[in-house]
Amino acid sequence: MKRTCLECDVQISGREDKKFCCDGCRNVFNNRMNRDSTNLMRNVNNKLRKNYRILNELNAEGKSKIAHEKLLYKGFELEYITHILTTKTGKTYRFVYNQGYLLTEDNQLVLVKRDS
Repeated sequence: MKRTCLECDVQISGREDKKFCCDGCRNVFNNRMNRDSTNLMRNVNNKLRKNYRILNELNAEGKSKIAHEKLLYKGFELEYITHILTTKTGKTYRFVYNQGYLLTEDNQLVLVKRDS
């Protein structure tokens, strides 16, 4: 059975499980398959990255407390998070990957970092 490269349709030879004629075709194929397919996905991912960078910058030591306004001033967008964690005591932490925050009654934020 003749096999062809998944990217450029050139006939390939060699190992039975070989799918591409060269590394260049493999890279082009995988980059095309893994790119953000829509503007919406790209924009959401960019906002999540920005929020993560802000939290990471403000929480270098793993746990800290800051004013809510400082987070907003840096450009943090509250609606872009990856998950929510509610503790047994009823506190709700919002996370962007492993960086999270808890809004306190005095309008402060407790920043935390979760280890995997």
